[in-house]
Amino acid sequence: MKSARTALLILQWVLGLVILEQSARFVFSASAAKAFAATGLPNIVHIVLGWSEMIAAVIFLIPRATIIGGRLLLAILAFAIVVHLLHGWYDVSVLVLYAAATWAVMSGVTSNA
Repeated sequence: MKSARTALLILQWVLGLVILEQSARFVFSASAAKAFAATGLPNIVHIVLGWSEMIAAVIFLIPRATIIGGRLLLAILAFAIVVHLLHGWYDVSVLVLYAAATWAVMSGVTSNA
């Protein structure tokens, strides 16, 4: 079972760092801000969503807080999926993959506790 624990730890770190990087691009990229403006939502939603995703990703990487960070990530990713779908952006596969990987890591953490 050590190899399963190692695999989940690697998944946790890769996922957390990728989400952190993607969220930073979302917050600091002018093209992302322009694309988000097409939703009709206020720009503050774009900023809050991106920063909350970054904070949740960091919390997700803290061993004692992985479950809390994972729950936050799942809520944020669900919100992002809904926003995408409501605006006709149906390619949410990456967001669904992030959510599934988050769930897998959380499941592994709780089963090893």
